[in-house]
Amino acid sequence: MTTNVDAILAQYDGAQRDSLIPILQQVQAAEGYLSQDAIVRIGEKLNLPTSKIYGVATFYNQFRFQPQGKNHFMVCRGTACHVKGSGKLLEKLSQATGVEPGKTSRDGLFSIEVVACMGACALAPAISISDHFYPKVTPSKIDQLLVEMRSEPEKN
Repeated sequence: MTTNVDAILAQYDGAQRDSLIPILQQVQAAEGYLSQDAIVRIGEKLNLPTSKIYGVATFYNQFRFQPQGKNHFMVCRGTACHVKGSGKLLEKLSQATGVEPGKTSRDGLFSIEVVACMGACALAPAISISDHFYPKVTPSKIDQLLVEMRSEPEKN
């Protein structure tokens, strides 16, 4: 991680606090999340206390502070998805993976995130798995997807 963060920070010689959000975005894109070490190093580079950086980063939903699972589930809980049963999908997914919403499994295989709306109300209930969209999902579809993911060979 140090190498990625160093490379990103090197692009911002003489940077001021107005570069904070682009730096946070680039670090998260490279690392998958914002680690405590990365936040401290960004603070040193911009001469900002870590409390200010956490204040900015926690204000925006786009930033994460723990690694995502290899299979990152986003479950829509917007009104249409809620009415069409996304609560049952979330419950099924959590039970089947042993992962609570907002957490990542110990083996790093699964993480679950609840989102307010995916903007796909006509396709409710909807989920996304590692940036792949799935419309009109049922609990049995969750089972099918999990079987496929667990049987998928490790990619190095």
